[in-house]
Amino acid sequence: MIDRATQERIKAAADIVEVVQDYVQLTRRGRNYMGLCPFHNERTPSFSVSRERNFCYCFSCHKGGSPVNFIMEKEGLSYHDALLHLAKKYGIPVEERELTDEEKLRQNEADSMYAANEWAMKLMENWLHNTDEGRDIGLSYLYGRGVTQEAVVQFRLGYMPDSGRALLTEAKKAGFDLGILEKIGLLGQSSTGEWYDKFRGRVIFPIQNTSGKVIGFGGRDLKGGKAKYINSPASPIYNKSQELYGIYQAKNAISREKRCFLVEGYMDVIGMWQAGMRNVVASSGTALTDGQIALIHRFCGAVTLIYDGDSAGIHAALRGTDMLLSHQLDVGVLLLPDNDDPDSFARKHTAEEFKAFVEKNETDVIRFKTRVSLEGAADDPRKRTEAIHTVVESLACVADEARRYVYIQECSTALNVPERLLVTQVAARIREKTEHYKKERARKEAGVSKQEEKPVVTTLNIAQDNTPKSYPLAPYEQPVITLCARYGMMDFCDAVDADGNEMMMSVVDYVRGEMETDGFEFTVPVFKQLFDILVNLQTSFAADLRLKEEEIAPALEQMRREGVEEIGSKALGMSAIQKAEAELEAKIDEERRRELRAFSENYADRFLASHEDDVVRAVASKLLCRTHSLSRIYERHSPAETEADKLPELLPQAILVWKQGILDVNITQTKAQIREASLRNDWGAVTQLQASLIEMMETRSLLASAAGERVVAPKR
Repeated sequence: MIDRATQERIKAAADIVEVVQDYVQLTRRGRNYMGLCPFHNERTPSFSVSRERNFCYCFSCHKGGSPVNFIMEKEGLSYHDALLHLAKKYGIPVEERELTDEEKLRQNEADSMYAANEWAMKLMENWLHNTDEGRDIGLSYLYGRGVTQEAVVQFRLGYMPDSGRALLTEAKKAGFDLGILEKIGLLGQSSTGEWYDKFRGRVIFPIQNTSGKVIGFGGRDLKGGKAKYINSPASPIYNKSQELYGIYQAKNAISREKRCFLVEGYMDVIGMWQAGMRNVVASSGTALTDGQIALIHRFCGAVTLIYDGDSAGIHAALRGTDMLLSHQLDVGVLLLPDNDDPDSFARKHTAEEFKAFVEKNETDVIRFKTRVSLEGAADDPRKRTEAIHTVVESLACVADEARRYVYIQECSTALNVPERLLVTQVAARIREKTEHYKKERARKEAGVSKQEEKPVVTTLNIAQDNTPKSYPLAPYEQPVITLCARYGMMDFCDAVDADGNEMMMSVVDYVRGEMETDGFEFTVPVFKQLFDILVNLQTSFAADLRLKEEEIAPALEQMRREGVEEIGSKALGMSAIQKAEAELEAKIDEERRRELRAFSENYADRFLASHEDDVVRAVASKLLCRTHSLSRIYERHSPAETEADKLPELLPQAILVWKQGILDVNITQTKAQIREASLRNDWGAVTQLQASLIEMMETRSLLASAAGERVVAPKR
């Protein structure tokens, strides 16, 4: 377990932009950042990241949250392990106590698989470097292929002895669950139930995800066996169609270069990396998938396919090009000279020579496909027709209309057909694809709706046991707790304390006052828990607000000095100087209010969205998502009124509606009691209940007339 102080240090250090950028290329949009969502495959960015709030959110799949939430979701980690992940990233030392047996049992399967893979990788690295068999066979093979020691270390290459039981023996000593090792493909069982090492006698290529976790292995046979390469099977932590070999080593270079080179095999990646082409990944021999393309697109918008120049290479280059285009990527194709693959070509040339070759020989994918499709079709009408259909299919995948039209003009000349024909054919294919997409989406949505999923957070289904009938007031309480979660620490209105002194009342104070005055409280347990956290948070907020004031004071003083110098540099009269100084002080005061308001508005976010309680964290993350945000570009022309600006109207109305909801529930219950009493012929009880009912209905009527009219005087 991690102590509370260390947990808070980790949460405070974690910057949501820095954390997300390990997985997504982000672009500044106003005060926020946008990128392609790492939780689902998309072609246009809908994933918003706010450094100010230390929060992220996808407007399409609705996933996101604090840095801790993000890591938990993306890496499939527990809360505890997500904190460890962030602690490692930010260099925060963590001292943990020993887990109990019960806590060890609760560790999920994915955690065990990650741990087993990490242990196995280090073990196989050691065998490669520090055993006679590893050096004589494994390292000799790698050095013979031109792999440098730097690359061996960078890609964590290893070797597994040929005994067939080396890893099995070490796993038993280390106390690993052999069933887990079997699921991740490191061990196998014979027909007689005997355990054995599956990667025995092979050079090992660890496969790492974007955060560097080992998710699988590739093994290269060195004995002339039937299977030249074997790979880890699909598991809860490894889906081959969603991963790319070398992405961890390449992601920074891909983002920097704004281009990704895509090759086929492990050695191709390593060879190009050694030649200085660091933005290279491999599909590991599989047909390119939507998941792999989406992974590339999160880091850049351009892909160059590099293949051998023979017939097999040409056909390989054609596979997946339409999918790449449909993801709105700029796609190029590079065919290498005959008898060369990316690895061998890279070893023969310097990085500068390789880059020069790319610039000179890379071909736009539409031109490449048109040229290849027309080969041998000059005197064959059927082949020309097939070529036209092939090119039309690719053109229909180009989303940008202007770019598509330029392609159509060029392809019209190359194919020797009228532009009008291509325009008609492409438009028809786009309609077909659109209709197919709509049907497929409807089918998937229908399939999802039939699954027996239990959402953590929805408008009504938000309580701990996911039974809204148990909490009939949940829909009335949710708007209030939402405003409290988002703006609880903000100043709300002026008030007077018991001694008659003026004071400023926060959002949380105002809601608590309303609840205490009229004697009601949150009935949904997680809402009550959230509100109690906010109430207790006010003490630390007051202290941190003072620190924030001290933090911004130097900048405000600098602003004052610069303003005074500017005023002094002008030849102004006394009245003009006084006016300018008054305007400067007003500007400084406005900047102070803006900084403190932003601090107050976002203060509770990191506490709620990173809370150790799973239910609190999940519900808070949903409540904290502000689904609409205007760019500063629009605000400059016409300042937008935000939800925070409308609090004096929204919060009192939400509380009034809540009170109405309480009365509605009580009225319904009272009517039921009247029916029961009348069936018992208890007319005394009926009379009392009816009087109570009339009183509640009159109060309900008064509240109804007040709803929509009550607005609190804003804070001064």
